[in-house]
Amino acid sequence: MPLVKIPHPACSLSRVRSYATTTGSRPPLSGLSATAKAKAEKLSQEWKGTSATGENTKNFVGGQFVESETDKWVDVVDPATQTLLTRVPETTSSEFEQAVDAASQAYKTWSRSSVLTRQRFVMDLQHQLRQHGDAIASSIVLEQGKTYPDAQGDLLRGLQVVETATGIPTALLGQTIEVSKDMDTSTRRLPLGVCASIAPFNFPAMIPLWTIPTALATGNTLVLKPSERDPGAAMIIAELCQRAGLPEGVLNVVHGTVPTVNAICDHPDIKAISFVGGDRAGKHIYERGRATGKRVQANLGAKNHAVLMPDANKNHALNSIIGAAFGAAGQRCMAISVAVLVGNSQSWIPELVERAKKLKVSQGFEQGADLGPVISPAAKQRITGLIASAEEEGGTIVLDGRGYQVPGYPDGNWVGPTVIEATATMRCYREEIFGPVLVMIKADTLDDALAIINKNKYGNGTAIFTQSGATARKFEREVEVGQVGINVPIPVPLPMFSWSGNKASFLGDVPFYGRHGIDFYTQNKTTTALWKAEDAIGNKASVDMPTHH
Repeated sequence: MPLVKIPHPACSLSRVRSYATTTGSRPPLSGLSATAKAKAEKLSQEWKGTSATGENTKNFVGGQFVESETDKWVDVVDPATQTLLTRVPETTSSEFEQAVDAASQAYKTWSRSSVLTRQRFVMDLQHQLRQHGDAIASSIVLEQGKTYPDAQGDLLRGLQVVETATGIPTALLGQTIEVSKDMDTSTRRLPLGVCASIAPFNFPAMIPLWTIPTALATGNTLVLKPSERDPGAAMIIAELCQRAGLPEGVLNVVHGTVPTVNAICDHPDIKAISFVGGDRAGKHIYERGRATGKRVQANLGAKNHAVLMPDANKNHALNSIIGAAFGAAGQRCMAISVAVLVGNSQSWIPELVERAKKLKVSQGFEQGADLGPVISPAAKQRITGLIASAEEEGGTIVLDGRGYQVPGYPDGNWVGPTVIEATATMRCYREEIFGPVLVMIKADTLDDALAIINKNKYGNGTAIFTQSGATARKFEREVEVGQVGINVPIPVPLPMFSWSGNKASFLGDVPFYGRHGIDFYTQNKTTTALWKAEDAIGNKASVDMPTHH
């Protein structure tokens, strides 16, 4: 997952950094292509809370898009051109209190609304999302740098969670049993209260949509903090929630960096936090949130391995690994960042490299683009530094994406597809790179490959490519990773299941979406009731010890 920096507690946050280049961002619209400029102007004209032409992003509080009164702003720039798109506020403490208060007041009525009312909202929201998918995808391309088809996929995977949440009446069914004559015990699921969601930069639509439909359909209200690097998709989604009939205050959106995150962790009225991001931020949020009694689910870093067996379907395996390693410029928590080549499959390295060379790196609206830029100059510097470390430690850079140039986009945060032959002791293997870099490790046997994977601290996802059912069965049973793909490179469960990353990739007891998502956002209430039939006609009290027989 993306690395989010949490400063030392003693550090001051009086100055909010910009993610533009050190020489400053370009003026609004000035560096955009004709297509990107048209998309940016349309977004700014049609949506209340976001801008792609240099105006400020707003908070969404109590059903209103509100201009922040802060004096601290973060520049959001197009990572392909460094063109200023919008400025994101460091939400003030009073504005944050207003958001939580709006959510608290709305909870009093929303939590008592019928499950059918909440189901209708989710159904209307999925219609709105489909109708306005182009706007959300375009915002993602501009702010995050994904290709347009990949940005559409970002929305689609979130939309699948919305569609699953339309089954909320069945998901909330309780249980009742007559435990004794005329005595019933029943259990039902109730909402928690005000909840919070902290989203990362790499999935600006999908991650908010992991939480919004489930939290709201179960009767909670929500305070959402999107990434300060690309908040546009979340702001459009908030407006679509409003168009779908969501009452004022049920969903609120605030912005910022560490102070806003800490305010979420510390506020006594917030009952639960859902977080997706990097190790350092995730541990900080988990520990600080738990210290104030909150439920916390936190998805952290990853190092996902794909095992390539000699009997694999070579064409399918190579294409799958290349797509999973370099798609979204490698900025996915489920990206394949390590290929473990077993036995004779090691001879396929030259062909893998040749296929990777053919990928087109360009701005996300350009025809045929396979991957776009990384999110920021700082991210580019970190990625290229990890590539250099492999060389310094004796690894072989088989395909080097450093210094990659894209015609027409001289200022982009470009890193081309990179392939490194390394060992498990090298820094490029041990650390999450979060860029278009595939580290290749050689293994003699499947047992050796399993040992490499199981020794790694992360447990988000893994895959094996083989045509042997016995090999696949052994791998699935023995690998110590929560999400396993067999000839499937990115085995993210669809939302009728639940996220199941494990080990150092997850903190908390209850994971995201699906049945477990319902569990996270609800609490059980058990009621035992006695309505004696004879009380309707009886006139003598019993003084015997009740035995429930």
